[in-house]
Amino acid sequence: MTFLLRFGAISGVLAGLFIALPGAIEAFTGETAATSFVLGVSPALAIPLLTALHLGQIRTAGRLGPIGYAVNLIGLGLFGGAAFTLNLALFYLDDAIVDDLPMATRVALLGSAAVFVVGTLLFGVAMIRAGVYPRLAATTYAIAFPLFALLAPLPDSPLTSGLHVIVGATLVWLSTVLLALLRTPEGETESWSRAVPAVAPRT
Repeated sequence: MTFLLRFGAISGVLAGLFIALPGAIEAFTGETAATSFVLGVSPALAIPLLTALHLGQIRTAGRLGPIGYAVNLIGLGLFGGAAFTLNLALFYLDDAIVDDLPMATRVALLGSAAVFVVGTLLFGVAMIRAGVYPRLAATTYAIAFPLFALLAPLPDSPLTSGLHVIVGATLVWLSTVLLALLRTPEGETESWSRAVPAVAPRT
């Protein structure tokens, strides 16, 4: 389990950077093929982090923890697929073709965003209640990530770029907290010891 936590944390750092850096760049350059590619693959790196965050609070998150994790995981898979399609396929098509997408495709894209919104909200609240991770980071997760999905269809703007930076920074923050907790001597962090006693670091 220690490997899963560390792997998830490292993947989360990369996922956060892959969202924040392109978002910051696009504030000045607009959407480019390079930034779209990086953004398109970032959700795949966020999946191991979500699992690690869940394992890190599995003993203290209560019933909402597994429910939030399950919905968030499915939503992330759906929304990640949508982001991959938008950034690595539709990006290269003419606007006229994209505007003429079948209704079923539009409904599927909107549905994936809806599941993601519900999942991130539930899991964010679960993190706040569990008390393992910083409250501000968990609160930002519960607020910024749903906004991230809801504003995704809008044209690029300073607002959307700033939201990319906030979301990416939050992923990096949570990931570094996980890495720090893994290095903490056993028993030194009470909430972590109660949450995952089986993987508390050895002195």
